[in-house]
Amino acid sequence: MVDHAKGLIKNIRSKKLHVCVVGLGYVGFPLALEFARESVSVTGIEIDKDRLNSITQRKSYISDITDAQLKSIFVSGYFRASGSFEAVREADVIFICVPTPLKGKNLPDISFIKSAVRSVALHIKKGALVILESTTYPGTTEEEIKPIFTSRGLKHGKDFYLAFSPERIDPGNKKYPVHKIPKVVGGLDPEATRLAALVYGLIIKKIVPVSSARTAEAVKLLENTFRLINIGLIDEMAMMAHKMKIDIWEVVQAASSKPFGFMPFFPGPGVGGHCIPKDPLYLHWKAKSFGFYSRFIQLASDVISRMPEYVVQRLNDSLAGLGKKLAGSRILVVGVTYKKDVKDLRKSPGLDLIASLRKHGARVYYSDPLIPFLKIKDINLKSVPLKESNIRKFDCLLIAADHSNLDYGYLRKHAKLIFDSRNVYKGRNKEKVIRL
Repeated sequence: MVDHAKGLIKNIRSKKLHVCVVGLGYVGFPLALEFARESVSVTGIEIDKDRLNSITQRKSYISDITDAQLKSIFVSGYFRASGSFEAVREADVIFICVPTPLKGKNLPDISFIKSAVRSVALHIKKGALVILESTTYPGTTEEEIKPIFTSRGLKHGKDFYLAFSPERIDPGNKKYPVHKIPKVVGGLDPEATRLAALVYGLIIKKIVPVSSARTAEAVKLLENTFRLINIGLIDEMAMMAHKMKIDIWEVVQAASSKPFGFMPFFPGPGVGGHCIPKDPLYLHWKAKSFGFYSRFIQLASDVISRMPEYVVQRLNDSLAGLGKKLAGSRILVVGVTYKKDVKDLRKSPGLDLIASLRKHGARVYYSDPLIPFLKIKDINLKSVPLKESNIRKFDCLLIAADHSNLDYGYLRKHAKLIFDSRNVYKGRNKEKVIRL
């Protein structure tokens, strides 16, 4: 009997292996390039034609990957991109990095995972290792993915190996690129865990093996649920502090002086990105199937989802104090990406702010150096240049994303009023500035 594991271990240690990364998005693309940088042959599989065209033209659509870096990897000869799953036939290791959105408000949608796995299963060679990185609920790897392979007569531990490793990409975080972030791995059996750890060890300094894929799946959900609940808490504290005429930013700063037992979180206009708004709801949904209802997750999610409307109400009150009505006022939303310095609109609170302002009758525009054009349902918008003549036209500037390359002193000098939801203007409220 052929011992596929021994052969795979030999190939990993010698770097004579071929890797396939399914899904070249914010998770898969950086992962693929990390392996290519380590002289491992990589094929990235991407079914989105626009992305494939960009890659072919050596144009990066990921903020953490420059065009120069992409060109360099192509020159090395270790990376290629394809729109076909045929490349899986030669792969020793297949990473699956596809979206896991929600259906409606709270239901997990793992259809992209299942579709990708079915395509992989059609072409997988004997002894290959499959690693899922897409965030999902505990049990997915064992209960949903494994059966797709076994239905084709493949036996785990003999014909293929399966593991889960939660992605920990933080777009725009230059301090922690992929290779500096510890990697949690959990396989369906100890052999699969060992193989996954060896593979990631080629590109990542610290590997953290856990007892099972189910545990690894839960790790990611704990990480993001921790953040969701604490953000929900500080958002509620911000609303409470405003009622009490207390500066929440000063409170957080002072509390941060405690060297133990406290971790600072900061309020904002909402939470965006692909992970925090969605991942805890996967855990919430799965827990209900065990008869457990997570009140913390639901409460935090509800508080955060109301923040855009709360910000708009605060803005309405600020304008009313100046004798103006929100309806008919010209409002410029400054920064529409979900976080500073990252060209990413996924679930951005800036978009919710625009929708809410329009609902209240405001005349809404936006300015963002990273997003030149924006389409929201029935309207097409163009980023407004931040020059004096434009700034003076608006009744209020609403700072929704605090990009580093903006001159906030210049904005304050020429604006009639600024609502600062990101604490750009630190310290006590300044003239013409209202802070969240």
